Amino acid sequence: MREVEEQVLGALSPDYLLDCLEELVAIPTLSGGETPAQEAVAGRMREIGLGTDVWAIDFETLRSHPAYTAEIERDSGLGVVGSMGRGDGPTLILNGHVDVVEAGEPDRWTSPPFEARARGGRVYGRGTCDMKGGLCCALAVARAIADAGVDLQGTLQLQSVIGEEDGGAGTLATLVRGHTGQGAVVLEPTGLAIGPAHGGALGFRVTVPGLAAHGAFREEGVSPIEPFGRLVAGLRELEAERNRDVSDPLFADDALPFALAIGKVRSGIWASTVPESLEFEGRLGFPPGEDPEHARRAFEAAVSSASADDPWLARNPPVVEWSGAQFGAARTDPDSPVVRTLEAAFGEVTQTLPLVRGMRYGSDMRLLVAVGGIPTVHFGPGDVRDAHRPDENVLVEELITAARVVAVAALRFCGVAGG
Repeated sequence: MREVEEQVLGALSPDYLLDCLEELVAIPTLSGGETPAQEAVAGRMREIGLGTDVWAIDFETLRSHPAYTAEIERDSGLGVVGSMGRGDGPTLILNGHVDVVEAGEPDRWTSPPFEARARGGRVYGRGTCDMKGGLCCALAVARAIADAGVDLQGTLQLQSVIGEEDGGAGTLATLVRGHTGQGAVVLEPTGLAIGPAHGGALGFRVTVPGLAAHGAFREEGVSPIEPFGRLVAGLRELEAERNRDVSDPLFADDALPFALAIGKVRSGIWASTVPESLEFEGRLGFPPGEDPEHARRAFEAAVSSASADDPWLARNPPVVEWSGAQFGAARTDPDSPVVRTLEAAFGEVTQTLPLVRGMRYGSDMRLLVAVGGIPTVHFGPGDVRDAHRPDENVLVEELITAARVVAVAALRFCGVAGG
């Protein structure tokens, strides 16, 4: 490892990283309410000395972009980008989102969800893993480079974005504004694995018709609840078929890389009434390289096939709608410079070989690749299994290791002036 890299690692402050995380977790950045956190991130960027671009996103115009998709319709929000370096070499983007999912039932948490609590070598709180922890790593890296007095030949660009959880509006707005680069690291939780690919996720809603009747005359109605079980069985068969014999080596070792999940079910208006309909929503996973329309048609065919043997549904077929976020899949060549640079930095910092694999979840990587044309990779602290559920947490050791790896990768990708 070169002397300048040792200097930057010596300047990297775990205390600063954890202080940043504590501040951001305390701001409940549910979708549509991210502005206070964006202002806090912009403030930290300015304190570091980054050139900072903060702007009000024009959602009216953004909605007309072909890549726009959202579950939350926003009228306002901030874009925040900080940059450092001479700009005479490659630009490396560090991308992280501030928005988080709902905390759910507070009683299921062992500590308040919007308070960062450290115990047992972990930090607990909503967003610690997904992905304020990764964003704080980026801030800590930029601060360490500045404190070490290192002048980058190229540019290190920090993108703090909103709306990732429901479609990626913030990253799309950032690209539309002209912030781009030659490589990008999306600091999503990968457990320190390097992820040059991720699956897509298509939001769906299926309405199963019934025939309402008074509960005392149940036999005169048609409940959609029993046929729902038949539909679920059919969709499980589709999921198994689509995950059999996966050819992409980045996903081949994963038992269920492209999951089909049902997350919401609603039915009925009164306990003693046969429901007149049932509605369920979820996400359909699909691999890089598959046309999303092909995946949608396969899903619709499975719903139709599962309905065919039911006399009621054969005459009154379920209605499939493609609603909410439509996350495309993405893949970057594992031999691209950003991937190889990150792999080498990981080996230098940890003295181990990195795990390189595809990620199951959708992310803003797809926008950086498809809209920005930027070779992009996932890399960050935390296990995504700990996200989106009570007691979300991240290992402190992983936060520090991730920041150290990214710091070395940034120095090598951007280059050091005079180095």
